Amino acid sequence: QVRLVESGGGLAQAGASLRLSCAASGRTSSIYGMGWFRQTPGKEREFVAAVTWRTGNTYYADSVKGRFTINRDSAKNTVYLQMNSLKPEDTAVYYCALDDSKIGTIYDYDYWGQGTQVTVSS
Repeated sequence: QVRLVESGGGLAQAGASLRLSCAASGRTSSIYGMGWFRQTPGKEREFVAAVTWRTGNTYYADSVKGRFTINRDSAKNTVYLQMNSLKPEDTAVYYCALDDSKIGTIYDYDYWGQGTQVTVSS
C-alpha cells in the first residue's frame, strides 16, 4: 500500500511560478514512475507530466510543455512539478499518481493522492 500526499498548491498570478510536491509513503520500493494529472469541474482528468523512477525520463502534455518541469527525488520518494509561466487555464485540482511496477502493468497508475488546488488569476 502506498499513500500519496500533495502539497504546494495555492493561488498564483498569471505569469508566476508554483511548485507542487508529492510525497509517497508505504511500499515505495517498486516504483516505475510517477505523474501529475489535473481536473476541473465538468472536465475529464487530463495528463500533465510523468517521470520514470529509474531513468528519470520525462513526458509532458503539449499544453504545459516548455512551462512545467517534473522531477523526482528518489531518496525522498518525492516527485515535484515546477510550474512556470502560469496561465489561468492551468487552474485545476492537481493529482499525484504512482505506477507500481508490481501491480498491473507498467504505464498504468495504481495509487492516487487527494489532490491540491491550484488557482491562477489574471
